[in-house]
Amino acid sequence: MRLVLQRVKKAVVSINNKVYSEINHGFLILAGIEEADTIEDIEWLCAKVCNMRVFADAEGKLNLDVKQVNGEMLIVSQFTLHASTKKGNRPSFIKAAKPETAIPLYEKFISEMEKQFDKSCKTGQFGANMQVELINDGPVTILLDSKNKE
Repeated sequence: MRLVLQRVKKAVVSINNKVYSEINHGFLILAGIEEADTIEDIEWLCAKVCNMRVFADAEGKLNLDVKQVNGEMLIVSQFTLHASTKKGNRPSFIKAAKPETAIPLYEKFISEMEKQFDKSCKTGQFGANMQVELINDGPVTILLDSKNKE
């Protein structure tokens, strides 16, 4: 499972020109699920995100996590995070999970995140054509890959 974690001042997901979800101060999380993902991948990533210290403390140092700053989370599925660009100019998405695998894992990711975050998360709509707007704060953007735990 791959995540793009963005610290934001604001993030909005719209579908058919209507606001579907929005948050202020917190994380916009783009989540890409592959066929090989498991519950262990989800648990590891949720713990990483909830404890990621990328918010400034009183001295301006990145020492606080999203819970400590009373932040919010907006989780958006994005299969294109598993694009393979090795050959040619048209990406292959063969590693991205099919909906019958991805949807239950996406839903589990949301529920596990809410459990570890201790409050509800906003979401996009799986499989929808979404427009995502954000004001990246910093900018702070971090890539997380449960198959490459650096």
